[in-house]
Amino acid sequence: MPLSHINERGEASMVDVGSKPVTARRAKARATVAMKEETLALIFSGSLPKGDALGTARLAGIMAAKKTAELIPLCHTVPLDHVEVLFRQNGPGELVIEAAAACGAKTGVEMEALTAVSVAALTVYDMCKAVDRGIIIGEIKLLKKTGGKSGTFTAGAETGENDA
Repeated sequence: MPLSHINERGEASMVDVGSKPVTARRAKARATVAMKEETLALIFSGSLPKGDALGTARLAGIMAAKKTAELIPLCHTVPLDHVEVLFRQNGPGELVIEAAAACGAKTGVEMEALTAVSVAALTVYDMCKAVDRGIIIGEIKLLKKTGGKSGTFTAGAETGENDA
């Protein structure tokens, strides 16, 4: 299968989506952030020296999703209808960040969801680095995408392990 972002001269180029129909598109992504138990407790209690890490990271993730085409060179600008960034604890020292993005467009919103969780994770690091320099931003992955010609993708569906 030829690479979609490479033209006939072997140069990077933007895919032409002009003839594609507008369809409802949705994507969900996840990032994990590992830290000391004490740091995670400070986050959820709102006691960090820099303030509300989750509120700040939520806004950063939403803003980042809206700027994805400015950050990723060959991404199309999509008219986002919705972006949501959520946080939950997974075990004693792991924060899970999930983002969902939706639009009606000619191309998908996977990159917007992935950008949202990536920037939210970086923001958590920035908000917490004064108390924990050992924070590890872990796996960042697409969990699910729907809409468009290629249809639905669900992480782990090929192996029977569904992450979405």
